[in-house]
Amino acid sequence: MSLLVVGLSHRSAPVSVLERAALSLDAQIKLLQDTVAAEPTAEAAVLATCNRIELYADVDKFHAGVAELSTLLAQHSGVGLDEITPYLYVHYEDRAVHHLFSVACGLDSMVVGEGQILGQIKDALARAQELNTAGRLLNDLFQQSLRVGKRAHSETGIDRAGQSLVTFGLEQFTTGADVEGWARGKRAVVIGAGSMSSLAAATLARAGVREIVIANRTPDRAERLAQILTEQGETDVLARAVPMESVPAELTRADVVVSCTGATGLVLTAEMVAAAVRGRVPEGAPAGPESRTDTRGDVRPVLPPTSIGSDDDCPLDLPAAQGGGFSVLGEAAVAGMDAATLEQHAAWVDNATVDRRAKSRTPERETPRTPAADAELIAALVAAVAVTGRITELRRPEPVVEVPRPAPVLALLDLAMPRDIDAAAHRLAGVRLVDIESLAEVSADAPMASDVDLVRRIVSDEVAAFGDAQRAAHITPTVVALRAMAADVVASEIARLEGRLPGLDDKHRGEINQTVRRVVDKLLHAPTVRVKQLAAEPGGAGYADALRTLFDLDQETVAAVSRAEDSDQQAAGDKYFEADAENRGRS
Repeated sequence: MSLLVVGLSHRSAPVSVLERAALSLDAQIKLLQDTVAAEPTAEAAVLATCNRIELYADVDKFHAGVAELSTLLAQHSGVGLDEITPYLYVHYEDRAVHHLFSVACGLDSMVVGEGQILGQIKDALARAQELNTAGRLLNDLFQQSLRVGKRAHSETGIDRAGQSLVTFGLEQFTTGADVEGWARGKRAVVIGAGSMSSLAAATLARAGVREIVIANRTPDRAERLAQILTEQGETDVLARAVPMESVPAELTRADVVVSCTGATGLVLTAEMVAAAVRGRVPEGAPAGPESRTDTRGDVRPVLPPTSIGSDDDCPLDLPAAQGGGFSVLGEAAVAGMDAATLEQHAAWVDNATVDRRAKSRTPERETPRTPAADAELIAALVAAVAVTGRITELRRPEPVVEVPRPAPVLALLDLAMPRDIDAAAHRLAGVRLVDIESLAEVSADAPMASDVDLVRRIVSDEVAAFGDAQRAAHITPTVVALRAMAADVVASEIARLEGRLPGLDDKHRGEINQTVRRVVDKLLHAPTVRVKQLAAEPGGAGYADALRTLFDLDQETVAAVSRAEDSDQQAAGDKYFEADAENRGRS
């Protein structure tokens, strides 16, 4: 069996595709069940976050596994196979291990170094264990990825390479200031009570917001989150839970909204947001579809030109110059333009009309313009440039008066996939919307810290160690079966000896028994130790087959040992999560 991962993420697919491919919890459960029911698959786990969907499986055939996992992803995501295939990536064996370890360390996150992915990996493993779709391989893989992620965060400064997605999103509202200074004293609404929403609420509380309102479709979870925020004792925030129906009213008092739910449709429409800011921004403030987003993300209106002249029917597509007007200057202006086009522009400036077909006319017939005529026009234009220094301008530049856009009174952070908040809300005056797509654009050019290199080395070392351990573990059931067979042989021969020598006393019987067992152990010690060493090397999987063949081991006996170890592994995984939950409770 071999490890295979098929998935798509913010690195391979546009947000619009990720948004449509998002899996609900029920869809994840059905995907896991259908995956382990497929012929080439023995184990399966799904890692589904706001910006990635990955299906991990233990398969016995590579090509059949890729085809099956891709088809299942398409079926359960609702995106057609032909459409989703160009955005899928495939990792196999060591590359699949390397990928998950990199994900766990935050190297593959939208914001490098964010630590929330560890909780999402833990949830994915717990779900696979609950549904009994994770066996030895995926239990080992996911538990080790959690250890690798924790090691990366504890041994390096990867946290400095980026912030959590929540913090990074809030920073987009601060215009260079720190989040604490920006958030202090504000009122916040958090929609959703899952892991991301809980992180957002905790982040806002630590930042010093005055009040946090939690809204969730399951009221008990909202109440629980509000209680945790109130009782944690680290902040003085006032936290309370409200039903989803109260969200529109709460928006009218809110300064910042963070939404991350599993809803498949919009939670906040543009109309709801517009109603929430009505009366909080000046009447007639610039907004609406005739607006544009500047380099800082602010929406500014596109105003009509105030200078004299108009571009209507201009035959040239002239570049706009600073100040609102434009000029055609020097030799660069005529480079690449034929004389007929320049002549037509000159005639248009003088309010004349010239046929766009740029043909000479005679009373008898029309004839195409000749190169000689073009040369004469170009010569005339060059002469004009020599005298005036430039070709006649269309209009004189005049300053364009911009109506100032009011400062945002409502900051919207949409961390859901698919989106919770209508994208049209960014056009509203007094509103600033940051969503997953805009965060992806902002973080694309974020500088990488030197600690990232250290984490990459950790990942490489851990991948090699994991591969060695898996190859060694592959032969362990065979070694155990061999020793069990040897013990049966010893027991059988001792019983036969007692039948032949019934008069042996207990002392001599014990000495003979111990001697025979010691001989067998010494004979098996060197071969079994050496075969484990060889099996840990690349290509060492064949040593288990060789051992079974040489000693004529029963395959069912080996399989029984493997199943017993899988059961022990499951129990160890349960203890791991119980201990982790207990530690979280203490903290």
